[in-house]
Amino acid sequence: MAALDVFIVNVAAPTIGSDLDASGADLQLVIAGYVITYSVLLITGARLGDRLGHGRVHLAGLALFTAASLACGLAQDSTELIVFRLAQGAGSALMIPQVLSLIQRSFTGEARARALGAYSAVLAVGAVAGQVTGGVLVDADLFGTGWRPVFLVNVPVGAVLLVLGRRVLPPAGAGGRERTRPLDLPGLVLLGAAVTLLTVPLVLGQEEDWPLWSWLSLTGAAVLFAGFCGYESRLARRGGAPLITPRVLRHPGMGRAVFRIIAVMSVNAGFFFALTMHVQAGLGHSPLRAGLGFAPTAVVFGVVSLTWRRWPAAWQRYLAPAGFALIAASVAVVGLAFHGGGDGGAALYAGYAGTGAGLALAFSPTLTGALATVRPEDAADAGGLLSTVSQLGQLIGVAAFGTLFLNRLESSGGPLSYSSAEAFWVCACALAGTAAAGAVSGLVLRRR
Repeated sequence: MAALDVFIVNVAAPTIGSDLDASGADLQLVIAGYVITYSVLLITGARLGDRLGHGRVHLAGLALFTAASLACGLAQDSTELIVFRLAQGAGSALMIPQVLSLIQRSFTGEARARALGAYSAVLAVGAVAGQVTGGVLVDADLFGTGWRPVFLVNVPVGAVLLVLGRRVLPPAGAGGRERTRPLDLPGLVLLGAAVTLLTVPLVLGQEEDWPLWSWLSLTGAAVLFAGFCGYESRLARRGGAPLITPRVLRHPGMGRAVFRIIAVMSVNAGFFFALTMHVQAGLGHSPLRAGLGFAPTAVVFGVVSLTWRRWPAAWQRYLAPAGFALIAASVAVVGLAFHGGGDGGAALYAGYAGTGAGLALAFSPTLTGALATVRPEDAADAGGLLSTVSQLGQLIGVAAFGTLFLNRLESSGGPLSYSSAEAFWVCACALAGTAAAGAVSGLVLRRR
Protein backbone atom coordinates (compact mmCIF):
# COMPACT_ATOMS: atom_id res chain seq x y z
CA MET A 1 0.00 0.00 0.00
CA ALA A 2 2.82 2.40 0.86
CA ALA A 3 4.82 1.59 -2.27
CA LEU A 4 1.74 1.81 -4.44
CA ASP A 5 0.98 5.29 -3.10
CA VAL A 6 4.28 6.62 -4.41
CA PHE A 7 3.23 5.85 -7.98
CA ILE A 8 -0.56 5.69 -8.07
CA VAL A 9 -0.67 9.49 -8.17
CA ASN A 10 1.32 9.58 -11.41
CA VAL A 11 -1.60 8.40 -13.51
CA ALA A 12 -3.98 10.68 -11.62
CA ALA A 13 -1.70 13.74 -11.94
CA PRO A 14 -3.17 15.20 -15.16
CA THR A 15 -6.72 14.81 -13.79
CA ILE A 16 -5.69 16.38 -10.46
CA GLY A 17 -4.13 19.25 -12.38
CA SER A 18 -7.34 19.90 -14.32
CA ASP A 19 -9.66 19.55 -11.34
CA LEU A 20 -7.61 21.65 -8.88
CA ASP A 21 -6.11 24.03 -11.49
CA ALA A 22 -2.64 22.88 -10.39
CA SER A 23 0.56 23.80 -12.21
CA GLY A 24 3.22 21.32 -13.27
CA ALA A 25 5.28 22.27 -10.22
CA ASP A 26 2.26 21.67 -7.97
CA LEU A 27 1.87 18.19 -9.42
CA GLN A 28 5.55 17.45 -8.86
CA LEU A 29 5.17 18.54 -5.23
CA VAL A 30 2.05 16.37 -4.82
CA ILE A 31 4.18 13.39 -5.82
CA ALA A 32 7.45 14.51 -4.21
CA GLY A 33 5.85 15.76 -0.98
CA TYR A 34 5.03 12.20 0.03
CA VAL A 35 8.60 11.10 -0.66
CA ILE A 36 10.22 14.04 1.18
CA THR A 37 8.84 13.15 4.61
CA TYR A 38 9.00 9.43 3.85
CA SER A 39 12.73 9.56 3.07
CA VAL A 40 13.79 12.00 5.79
CA LEU A 41 11.90 10.28 8.63
CA LEU A 42 12.55 6.63 7.70
CA ILE A 43 15.63 6.10 9.89
CA THR A 44 13.99 7.88 12.80
CA GLY A 45 10.94 5.69 12.27
CA ALA A 46 13.13 2.59 12.43
CA ARG A 47 14.74 3.82 15.64
CA LEU A 48 11.38 4.58 17.23
CA GLY A 49 10.44 0.98 16.50
CA ASP A 50 13.51 -0.21 18.38
CA ARG A 51 12.69 2.00 21.35
CA LEU A 52 8.89 1.67 21.54
CA GLY A 53 8.20 -1.65 19.84
CA HIS A 54 8.01 -2.47 16.15
CA GLY A 55 4.39 -3.58 16.23
CA ARG A 56 3.24 -0.54 18.19
CA VAL A 57 5.03 1.98 15.95
CA HIS A 58 3.88 0.16 12.81
CA LEU A 59 0.25 0.52 13.90
CA ALA A 60 0.75 4.20 14.79
CA GLY A 61 2.21 4.84 11.32
CA LEU A 62 -0.61 2.90 9.69
CA ALA A 63 -3.20 4.99 11.55
CA LEU A 64 -1.52 8.24 10.46
CA PHE A 65 -1.20 6.99 6.87
CA THR A 66 -4.88 6.00 6.74
CA ALA A 67 -6.09 9.30 8.20
CA ALA A 68 -3.87 11.29 5.82
CA SER A 69 -5.16 9.26 2.87
CA LEU A 70 -8.70 10.24 3.82
CA ALA A 71 -7.64 13.90 4.05
CA CYS A 72 -5.94 13.71 0.62
CA GLY A 73 -9.10 12.29 -0.90
CA LEU A 74 -11.12 15.20 0.49
CA ALA A 75 -8.61 17.99 -0.34
CA GLN A 76 -10.12 21.06 -2.00
CA ASP A 77 -7.01 22.60 -3.56
CA SER A 78 -3.43 21.71 -4.46
CA THR A 79 -1.96 23.30 -1.32
CA GLU A 80 -4.11 21.13 0.95
CA LEU A 81 -3.23 18.07 -1.09
CA ILE A 82 0.52 18.76 -0.82
CA VAL A 83 0.28 19.21 2.97
CA PHE A 84 -1.71 16.02 3.44
CA ARG A 85 0.73 14.13 1.20
CA LEU A 86 3.52 15.23 3.55
CA ALA A 87 1.54 13.75 6.45
CA GLN A 88 0.94 10.57 4.46
CA GLY A 89 4.67 10.20 3.88
CA ALA A 90 5.31 10.61 7.61
CA GLY A 91 2.90 7.74 8.27
CA SER A 92 4.78 5.54 5.83
CA ALA A 93 8.09 6.45 7.47
CA LEU A 94 6.77 5.07 10.76
CA MET A 95 5.08 2.05 9.21
CA ILE A 96 7.51 0.58 6.67
CA PRO A 97 10.84 0.34 8.58
CA GLN A 98 9.21 -1.93 11.13
CA VAL A 99 8.59 -4.55 8.43
CA LEU A 100 12.28 -4.78 7.53
CA SER A 101 13.32 -4.82 11.18
CA LEU A 102 10.89 -7.62 12.04
CA ILE A 103 12.10 -9.67 9.05
CA GLN A 104 15.74 -9.26 9.98
CA ARG A 105 15.18 -10.02 13.66
CA SER A 106 12.95 -13.03 12.99
CA PHE A 107 14.98 -14.83 10.29
CA THR A 108 18.62 -15.76 9.71
CA GLY A 109 20.66 -17.17 6.82
CA GLU A 110 18.77 -18.51 3.82
CA ALA A 111 15.40 -17.95 5.49
CA ARG A 112 16.19 -14.25 5.85
CA ALA A 113 17.28 -14.04 2.21
CA ARG A 114 13.97 -15.61 1.11
CA ALA A 115 11.99 -13.25 3.31
CA LEU A 116 13.87 -10.24 1.97
CA GLY A 117 13.28 -11.47 -1.57
CA ALA A 118 9.55 -11.63 -0.90
CA TYR A 119 9.66 -8.18 0.71
CA SER A 120 11.43 -6.59 -2.26
CA ALA A 121 9.03 -8.34 -4.65
CA VAL A 122 6.04 -6.88 -2.80
CA LEU A 123 7.59 -3.41 -2.95
CA ALA A 124 8.36 -3.82 -6.63
CA VAL A 125 4.92 -5.06 -7.59
CA GLY A 126 3.25 -2.38 -5.47
CA ALA A 127 5.32 0.35 -7.10
CA VAL A 128 4.53 -0.64 -10.67
CA ALA A 129 0.96 -1.79 -10.01
CA GLY A 130 0.25 1.72 -8.75
CA GLN A 131 0.32 2.91 -12.35
CA VAL A 132 -2.34 0.39 -13.42
CA THR A 133 -4.52 0.82 -10.33
CA GLY A 134 -4.43 4.59 -10.66
CA GLY A 135 -5.64 4.43 -14.25
CA VAL A 136 -8.50 2.08 -13.40
CA LEU A 137 -9.71 4.16 -10.45
CA VAL A 138 -9.48 7.55 -12.17
CA ASP A 139 -11.18 6.36 -15.36
CA ALA A 140 -13.97 4.66 -13.41
CA ASP A 141 -14.86 8.07 -11.90
CA LEU A 142 -16.70 6.36 -9.04
CA PHE A 143 -19.73 8.41 -8.01
CA GLY A 144 -18.27 11.37 -9.86
CA THR A 145 -15.24 11.53 -7.55
CA GLY A 146 -12.64 11.60 -10.36
CA TRP A 147 -9.09 11.24 -8.96
CA ARG A 148 -10.06 11.02 -5.29
CA PRO A 149 -10.39 7.19 -5.06
CA VAL A 150 -6.63 6.83 -5.62
CA PHE A 151 -6.31 8.07 -2.03
CA LEU A 152 -9.61 6.93 -0.55
CA VAL A 153 -8.91 3.30 -1.50
CA ASN A 154 -6.36 3.22 1.34
CA VAL A 155 -8.99 3.96 3.99
CA PRO A 156 -10.84 0.60 4.11
CA VAL A 157 -7.58 -1.29 3.58
CA GLY A 158 -5.92 0.61 6.41
CA ALA A 159 -8.89 0.05 8.73
CA VAL A 160 -8.75 -3.72 8.16
CA LEU A 161 -4.99 -3.81 8.68
CA LEU A 162 -5.31 -1.87 11.94
CA VAL A 163 -7.69 -4.52 13.30
CA LEU A 164 -5.53 -7.42 12.12
CA GLY A 165 -2.29 -5.78 13.19
CA ARG A 166 -3.39 -5.44 16.80
CA ARG A 167 -3.87 -9.22 16.89
CA VAL A 168 -0.76 -10.48 15.08
CA LEU A 169 2.06 -7.95 15.47
CA PRO A 170 4.41 -8.08 18.49
CA PRO A 171 3.87 -4.90 20.52
CA ALA A 172 7.04 -5.07 22.57
CA GLY A 173 10.40 -3.56 21.62
CA ALA A 174 13.44 -5.56 20.70
CA GLY A 175 15.16 -4.91 23.99
CA GLY A 176 18.83 -4.30 24.57
CA ARG A 177 21.03 -1.42 23.50
CA GLU A 178 18.75 -0.09 20.79
CA ARG A 179 15.98 0.73 23.26
CA THR A 180 18.10 3.47 24.86
CA ARG A 181 19.64 4.99 21.73
CA PRO A 182 18.74 8.66 21.26
CA LEU A 183 16.92 9.75 18.11
CA ASP A 184 19.63 12.10 16.77
CA LEU A 185 17.27 15.04 16.37
CA PRO A 186 20.04 17.46 15.21
CA GLY A 187 20.94 15.03 12.42
CA LEU A 188 17.27 14.71 11.50
CA VAL A 189 16.89 18.51 11.28
CA LEU A 190 20.03 18.85 9.13
CA LEU A 191 18.95 16.07 6.75
CA GLY A 192 15.40 17.38 6.47
CA ALA A 193 16.55 20.92 5.75
CA ALA A 194 19.07 19.73 3.16
CA VAL A 195 16.51 17.58 1.33
CA THR A 196 13.98 20.43 1.33
CA LEU A 197 16.50 22.97 0.02
CA LEU A 198 17.44 20.52 -2.73
CA THR A 199 13.90 19.58 -3.77
CA VAL A 200 12.11 22.94 -3.83
CA PRO A 201 14.33 24.67 -6.41
CA LEU A 202 14.47 21.55 -8.60
CA VAL A 203 10.68 21.51 -8.70
CA LEU A 204 9.91 25.25 -8.80
CA GLY A 205 13.03 26.60 -10.48
CA GLN A 206 12.06 26.06 -14.10
CA GLU A 207 8.55 27.46 -13.55
CA GLU A 208 10.03 30.62 -11.95
CA ASP A 209 12.77 30.90 -14.64
CA TRP A 210 15.52 29.92 -12.17
CA PRO A 211 15.66 33.06 -9.96
CA LEU A 212 18.55 33.81 -7.61
CA TRP A 213 16.83 32.16 -4.62
CA SER A 214 16.79 28.79 -6.42
CA TRP A 215 20.58 28.80 -6.84
CA LEU A 216 21.09 29.97 -3.26
CA SER A 217 18.83 27.14 -2.12
CA LEU A 218 20.83 24.53 -4.06
CA THR A 219 24.05 25.93 -2.61
CA GLY A 220 22.54 25.81 0.86
CA ALA A 221 21.54 22.18 0.30
CA ALA A 222 25.14 21.24 -0.55
CA VAL A 223 26.40 23.05 2.54
CA LEU A 224 23.86 21.35 4.80
CA PHE A 225 24.57 17.90 3.35
CA ALA A 226 28.26 18.46 4.07
CA GLY A 227 27.39 19.65 7.57
CA PHE A 228 25.18 16.60 8.09
CA CYS A 229 27.98 14.21 7.08
CA GLY A 230 30.47 15.99 9.35
CA TYR A 231 28.09 16.01 12.30
CA GLU A 232 27.26 12.31 11.89
CA SER A 233 30.96 11.38 11.80
CA ARG A 234 31.73 13.39 14.92
CA LEU A 235 28.73 11.93 16.73
CA ALA A 236 29.86 8.38 15.90
CA ARG A 237 33.40 9.09 17.13
CA ARG A 238 31.96 10.35 20.44
CA GLY A 239 30.08 7.09 20.85
CA GLY A 240 26.68 8.56 19.97
CA ALA A 241 23.94 7.10 17.77
CA PRO A 242 23.95 8.92 14.41
CA LEU A 243 21.16 8.51 11.88
CA ILE A 244 23.61 6.78 9.53
CA THR A 245 26.08 4.54 11.36
CA PRO A 246 29.55 4.47 9.77
CA ARG A 247 29.82 0.73 10.53
CA VAL A 248 26.81 0.06 8.31
CA LEU A 249 28.29 2.15 5.50
CA ARG A 250 31.50 0.10 5.75
CA HIS A 251 29.60 -3.16 5.39
CA PRO A 252 30.88 -5.04 2.29
CA GLY A 253 28.98 -3.94 -0.82
CA MET A 254 26.88 -1.31 0.99
CA GLY A 255 28.35 1.67 -0.89
CA ARG A 256 27.71 0.02 -4.23
CA ALA A 257 24.18 -0.89 -3.14
CA VAL A 258 23.43 2.70 -2.08
CA PHE A 259 24.53 4.08 -5.45
CA ARG A 260 22.61 1.45 -7.41
CA ILE A 261 19.39 1.88 -5.44
CA ILE A 262 19.48 5.66 -5.84
CA ALA A 263 20.09 5.23 -9.58
CA VAL A 264 17.39 2.64 -10.23
CA MET A 265 14.73 4.40 -8.15
CA SER A 266 15.43 7.80 -9.71
CA VAL A 267 15.11 6.28 -13.19
CA ASN A 268 11.95 4.47 -12.12
CA ALA A 269 10.23 7.57 -10.73
CA GLY A 270 11.41 9.93 -13.47
CA PHE A 271 10.42 7.54 -16.25
CA PHE A 272 6.88 7.01 -15.04
CA PHE A 273 6.26 10.68 -14.26
CA ALA A 274 7.38 11.87 -17.70
CA LEU A 275 5.71 8.95 -19.48
CA THR A 276 2.37 9.51 -17.77
CA MET A 277 2.38 13.23 -18.55
CA HIS A 278 3.24 12.55 -22.20
CA VAL A 279 0.69 9.77 -22.73
CA GLN A 280 -2.20 11.66 -21.12
CA ALA A 281 -1.44 15.35 -21.71
CA GLY A 282 0.47 14.92 -24.97
CA LEU A 283 -1.36 12.06 -26.69
CA GLY A 284 -4.73 12.56 -25.00
CA HIS A 285 -5.08 8.98 -23.74
CA SER A 286 -7.52 8.30 -20.92
CA PRO A 287 -6.17 7.41 -17.45
CA LEU A 288 -7.44 3.84 -17.93
CA ARG A 289 -5.65 3.42 -21.25
CA ALA A 290 -2.49 4.93 -19.81
CA GLY A 291 -2.62 2.73 -16.71
CA LEU A 292 -3.33 -0.48 -18.62
CA GLY A 293 -0.53 0.37 -21.02
CA PHE A 294 1.86 -0.09 -18.12
CA ALA A 295 0.56 -3.62 -17.43
CA PRO A 296 3.48 -5.35 -19.24
CA THR A 297 5.89 -3.48 -16.98
CA ALA A 298 3.98 -4.52 -13.84
CA VAL A 299 3.62 -8.17 -14.85
CA VAL A 300 7.25 -8.64 -15.92
CA PHE A 301 8.47 -6.70 -12.87
CA GLY A 302 6.56 -9.00 -10.54
CA VAL A 303 7.57 -12.24 -12.30
CA VAL A 304 11.27 -11.37 -12.36
CA SER A 305 11.24 -10.13 -8.74
CA LEU A 306 9.72 -13.40 -7.56
CA THR A 307 11.87 -15.77 -9.65
CA TRP A 308 15.40 -14.33 -9.96
CA ARG A 309 16.67 -16.21 -6.89
CA ARG A 310 15.94 -19.52 -8.63
CA TRP A 311 18.07 -18.65 -11.64
CA PRO A 312 21.53 -20.30 -11.99
CA ALA A 313 23.99 -19.32 -9.28
CA ALA A 314 26.60 -18.34 -11.86
CA TRP A 315 24.27 -15.57 -13.08
CA GLN A 316 23.60 -13.93 -9.71
CA ARG A 317 26.53 -11.49 -9.59
CA TYR A 318 25.71 -10.19 -13.08
CA LEU A 319 21.97 -9.65 -12.57
CA ALA A 320 22.11 -6.03 -11.32
CA PRO A 321 24.47 -4.74 -14.05
CA ALA A 322 22.44 -6.61 -16.67
CA GLY A 323 19.28 -5.05 -15.25
CA PHE A 324 20.68 -1.53 -15.59
CA ALA A 325 21.81 -2.23 -19.15
CA LEU A 326 18.35 -3.56 -19.99
CA ILE A 327 16.74 -0.45 -18.48
CA ALA A 328 18.94 1.82 -20.62
CA ALA A 329 18.08 -0.03 -23.81
CA SER A 330 14.37 -0.35 -23.04
CA VAL A 331 13.88 3.30 -22.03
CA ALA A 332 15.59 4.32 -25.27
CA VAL A 333 13.23 2.04 -27.20
CA VAL A 334 10.20 3.67 -25.54
CA GLY A 335 11.56 7.13 -26.30
CA LEU A 336 12.15 6.22 -29.95
CA ALA A 337 8.69 4.67 -30.24
CA PHE A 338 7.11 7.97 -29.22
CA HIS A 339 9.62 10.21 -30.98
CA GLY A 340 7.56 10.77 -34.09
CA GLY A 341 4.55 11.93 -32.11
CA GLY A 342 2.47 8.77 -32.62
CA ASP A 343 1.16 6.09 -30.27
CA GLY A 344 4.36 4.06 -30.28
CA GLY A 345 3.31 0.84 -32.01
CA ALA A 346 4.37 -2.70 -31.09
CA ALA A 347 7.91 -1.70 -30.10
CA LEU A 348 6.44 0.32 -27.25
CA TYR A 349 5.22 -2.76 -25.37
CA ALA A 350 8.54 -4.53 -25.84
CA GLY A 351 10.15 -1.46 -24.27
CA TYR A 352 7.66 -1.51 -21.38
CA ALA A 353 8.34 -5.21 -20.69
CA GLY A 354 12.11 -4.73 -20.91
CA THR A 355 11.92 -1.79 -18.52
CA GLY A 356 10.00 -3.91 -16.00
CA ALA A 357 12.54 -6.74 -16.19
CA GLY A 358 15.47 -4.33 -15.92
CA LEU A 359 14.04 -2.49 -12.91
CA ALA A 360 13.41 -5.77 -11.09
CA LEU A 361 16.92 -7.09 -11.80
CA ALA A 362 18.58 -3.84 -10.80
CA PHE A 363 16.59 -3.40 -7.57
CA SER A 364 15.73 -6.75 -5.98
CA PRO A 365 19.15 -8.49 -6.08
CA THR A 366 20.82 -5.27 -4.92
CA LEU A 367 18.55 -4.85 -1.89
CA THR A 368 18.61 -8.53 -0.94
CA GLY A 369 22.38 -8.85 -1.34
CA ALA A 370 23.09 -5.78 0.79
CA LEU A 371 20.81 -6.81 3.68
CA ALA A 372 21.11 -10.60 3.73
CA THR A 373 24.39 -10.61 5.70
CA VAL A 374 23.88 -7.59 7.96
CA ARG A 375 24.23 -8.37 11.66
CA PRO A 376 20.96 -8.39 13.67
CA GLU A 377 22.09 -5.44 15.82
CA ASP A 378 22.52 -3.38 12.64
CA ALA A 379 19.19 -4.43 11.16
CA ALA A 380 17.34 -1.19 11.91
CA ASP A 381 20.14 1.08 10.70
CA ALA A 382 20.80 -0.90 7.51
CA GLY A 383 17.14 -1.23 6.64
CA GLY A 384 16.54 2.44 7.38
CA LEU A 385 19.54 3.51 5.31
CA LEU A 386 18.54 1.56 2.19
CA SER A 387 14.89 2.49 2.53
CA THR A 388 15.91 6.14 2.85
CA VAL A 389 18.14 6.14 -0.21
CA SER A 390 15.40 4.31 -2.12
CA GLN A 391 12.98 7.13 -1.38
CA LEU A 392 15.62 9.81 -2.02
CA GLY A 393 16.21 8.21 -5.40
CA GLN A 394 12.51 8.55 -6.23
CA LEU A 395 12.53 12.13 -5.00
CA ILE A 396 15.50 12.97 -7.22
CA GLY A 397 13.86 11.22 -10.16
CA VAL A 398 10.60 13.17 -9.94
CA ALA A 399 12.36 16.49 -9.27
CA ALA A 400 15.20 16.23 -11.80
CA PHE A 401 13.72 14.25 -14.70
CA GLY A 402 10.26 15.71 -14.18
CA THR A 403 11.72 19.20 -14.38
CA LEU A 404 13.71 18.25 -17.47
CA PHE A 405 10.53 17.03 -19.17
CA LEU A 406 8.37 20.01 -18.18
CA ASN A 407 11.07 22.53 -19.05
CA ARG A 408 11.56 21.00 -22.50
CA LEU A 409 7.81 20.86 -22.99
CA GLU A 410 7.40 24.55 -22.28
CA SER A 411 10.34 25.61 -24.45
CA SER A 412 9.36 23.52 -27.51
CA GLY A 413 7.23 24.94 -30.27
CA GLY A 414 4.67 23.29 -32.47
CA PRO A 415 1.62 21.19 -31.59
CA LEU A 416 1.37 19.77 -28.08
CA SER A 417 1.72 16.16 -29.25
CA TYR A 418 4.98 16.91 -31.07
CA SER A 419 6.51 19.04 -28.32
CA SER A 420 5.49 16.48 -25.73
CA ALA A 421 7.10 13.69 -27.76
CA GLU A 422 10.26 15.74 -28.15
CA ALA A 423 10.34 16.49 -24.44
CA PHE A 424 9.91 12.83 -23.60
CA TRP A 425 12.70 11.82 -26.00
CA VAL A 426 15.15 14.20 -24.29
CA CYS A 427 14.09 12.84 -20.91
CA ALA A 428 14.43 9.23 -22.13
CA CYS A 429 18.02 9.91 -23.24
CA ALA A 430 18.88 11.28 -19.79
CA LEU A 431 17.20 8.31 -18.11
CA ALA A 432 19.09 5.85 -20.32
CA GLY A 433 22.37 7.58 -19.49
CA THR A 434 21.67 7.29 -15.76
CA ALA A 435 20.87 3.60 -16.12
CA ALA A 436 24.09 3.08 -18.07
CA ALA A 437 26.01 4.65 -15.18
CA GLY A 438 24.37 2.14 -12.86
CA ALA A 439 25.48 -0.71 -15.13
CA VAL A 440 29.16 0.17 -14.81
CA SER A 441 29.03 1.27 -11.15
CA GLY A 442 29.85 -2.20 -9.85
CA LEU A 443 33.14 -2.34 -11.73
CA VAL A 444 34.27 1.10 -10.55
CA LEU A 445 33.21 0.77 -6.92
CA ARG A 446 34.46 -2.82 -6.61
CA ARG A 447 37.97 -1.74 -7.69
CA ARG A 448 37.93 1.13 -5.20
